[in-house]
Amino acid sequence: MKKKILIISGGISKERTISLDTGKQVARELKKKYLIKTCEPDHNLKNNIKKFKPHVIFNALHGQFGEDGYIQSILENFKIPYTHSGVISSAIAMDKEISKKIFIKNKILTPRYIKYSYDHNDKELFSVVKKKLKFPVVVKPINEGSSVNVFICNVKNFLKKVKLLENYKEILIEEFIPGREIQVAILGNKKLGAIELRPKRKFYDYDAKYKKNANTEHIIPVDLSKKNLQKVLDISLKAHKLIGCRGVTRSDFKFYKNKFYLLEINTQPGMTKLSLVPEIAAFKGMNFFELLKWIINDASINR
Repeated sequence: MKKKILIISGGISKERTISLDTGKQVARELKKKYLIKTCEPDHNLKNNIKKFKPHVIFNALHGQFGEDGYIQSILENFKIPYTHSGVISSAIAMDKEISKKIFIKNKILTPRYIKYSYDHNDKELFSVVKKKLKFPVVVKPINEGSSVNVFICNVKNFLKKVKLLENYKEILIEEFIPGREIQVAILGNKKLGAIELRPKRKFYDYDAKYKKNANTEHIIPVDLSKKNLQKVLDISLKAHKLIGCRGVTRSDFKFYKNKFYLLEINTQPGMTKLSLVPEIAAFKGMNFFELLKWIINDASINR
């Protein structure tokens, strides 16, 4: 009998569109060997699970409620094996401040930052940032993915961009690290590989990630010395283990003055045609179906 896979995609985060795309492409591929059903993580989820009786739940969600431990805590209650990281590791990885504290404590370089809670006046904030971080800086939400609402700010537009994120209540203001964009994929305890991105835009933002006309250049193999390539792979696996991640993760780095700065670790990397993990896997001789099969076989309860 064919294994039944329930794919959960869509959701209510700002990355809903990307999640639906991931869900579609995963379903198209898995139909070759599995019985597939796709559903939303809504009030019908319990009924869908009851009727379909899946052997594995494939989490194709991105962003809030999908990769921050929320859906994972619901999936744990169903006692059905599910993919990707579990409750605690997902929550830690999604919280950019907590994950940064773990990186710093374990001597992993990450950009210096200030957490801002909209409780200072503009002049105070400007002065603190100028003194502690220097301009330009990166302004970002603490718990979004896919570079949603991330801005590189200079002296002139800084306060305007901070104001735009007021609804988040708390944000991170981070030193801007120039240099090369390097991303690394980890599969279980295996260092799968790395890719370099050269965006035509100001940085590797949401549009550069998901829009074909952004023409972001993907470079694989990455032009690094053997020593530096090994170093960035080692840092990625170390971060993956420190946070307690499971399955597949992708770590985002800046490489500047011969140093790697870990920006964040993604526990639900995209699985679309433009996604990086499938591209790294393909370069290593693992096609899209084989990658998805590995993720399914890795699924478990109590992640």
